[in-house]
Amino acid sequence: MSEREIISAVKYVSRMKPEFMLSEIRDYVKDDVTTGQLYAVIGPMAYDLSLKIVPVDGDYKVMRMAAPKALILDEKERRLQEEFLASPRVPESLEDLIERYVVKKTTRPWNDPVVLEKIRKAIVVQKAEYWKEGESRKISYDKGYSILGYMAYQFPVYFAQFEHILYGLARDGLLKDRIKVLDVGAGPGTATLAIIDFYRRLGRGEAIISSLEKYDENIEAFMSMAPKYAEDGRVEIEKPIKADLANINPDSIPDNLDLMVFSNVLNELEMDTERKAEIVTAMAKKLAPDGNILIIEPADKVNSLGMRKLAIALMKKGLGVYSPCSFIWCARCSPTSCWTFEEKDDIKPTGLMEKVAEEEPYRFMNTDIKYSYAVLRKDTLSREKYRVPPKARFARFSRLKTHKDRRINVVAAVMSGDLGDIKNHVFKLCDGTSVKPVYAVIPSYHVEANNESLMQAKYGDVVEIYNVLARYNKEYDAYNLLVTRNTKVNPVFQK
Repeated sequence: MSEREIISAVKYVSRMKPEFMLSEIRDYVKDDVTTGQLYAVIGPMAYDLSLKIVPVDGDYKVMRMAAPKALILDEKERRLQEEFLASPRVPESLEDLIERYVVKKTTRPWNDPVVLEKIRKAIVVQKAEYWKEGESRKISYDKGYSILGYMAYQFPVYFAQFEHILYGLARDGLLKDRIKVLDVGAGPGTATLAIIDFYRRLGRGEAIISSLEKYDENIEAFMSMAPKYAEDGRVEIEKPIKADLANINPDSIPDNLDLMVFSNVLNELEMDTERKAEIVTAMAKKLAPDGNILIIEPADKVNSLGMRKLAIALMKKGLGVYSPCSFIWCARCSPTSCWTFEEKDDIKPTGLMEKVAEEEPYRFMNTDIKYSYAVLRKDTLSREKYRVPPKARFARFSRLKTHKDRRINVVAAVMSGDLGDIKNHVFKLCDGTSVKPVYAVIPSYHVEANNESLMQAKYGDVVEIYNVLARYNKEYDAYNLLVTRNTKVNPVFQK
């Protein structure tokens, strides 16, 4: 059986007919093949051939589809997403699937006191392992209750933070109305379920999601929830490929991927940054020319710094950083002191989380949304296109030592929310050249119309700041740029 001949025949017939039965292809090939054999060849390639294949009475209907195009959200669609993200929560229908999975695994009611206590113990063990460092850190999901603990404690936050990032990709025009995704280290399907939810809310667009997962327990949970949550047919779910990311064979994953997701997984690999970069780079060969790699890690200092170091290592291997970093001086930064993260409004706890945290909320309630992330691509596209003009009179952060106690002009990306208090607003800044941390400090009584753009800037936005006082903070070995009522802050609009 010649696969090339079958593919050629399908391409020919699909150009001639908008719809046809797959069995018709048997008339165009020399060998005697069954419809099942035809599907085995064409099924995995349907997306790349812009075809949709639907089983019909022992045969398959093949329908020609338009080539994917950019998913541009209209005002109503943006409002729907923003209303959800303003007060995010796991949808009730998904909560129901989670609770039913708990019942399936334990053969007891999901809120049974015995079940809840075992989930609490699993959460305690996971948290203890998470905060270890070095070779003693062993994070695994090979036991049933470890998955249930994850679903109760970590899943809601990771689910919401992924929807925030996904909406950002859509807002920037990086998603398509038909998208091919690989969820790497999928776990019980956190990122996959968020993608399904995003497209359900949108009411249009399609996705096909492949995934990699090491643990059987995670695969079982994934298959118990993701296909059911995707029953409206907008997102096609393939069974996860069982694989250890540490030894992954890139040939085992699909080609022409539009989005490759590493959500809270690379920090769990017991290897150095260079080896992680080698794995991601090898897998990036399966990315479409305009595809995106999304790496998300927790916001704590160790994992956030580790993610930034990985992003720089990937740049050295030929990938480009789209966001949130902006290399406005056309120079690569040093991530040794770059502890930055995105922070969003808290998520509403699920019913399962509330029951688990009933007696000790300080220990088992987890609603803070904080994360570090990077979007990487094969090309040179970047979210912030601003570059410092050749003769512009801005001081580089790498030279702040020579400007100490002087008023200067700077240009930088805002890389944090407000870290201050009611008296002083504090924002971490980055221009890609700094060795020491740099913060903009604006006393509340100095906030004026000419500098309030700093208060309004979103994570990653670039601003020009004029007439700011540079001071060295010896206690924290950092520089503070004092913004006063005479300081002017201009947002840079060059998207």
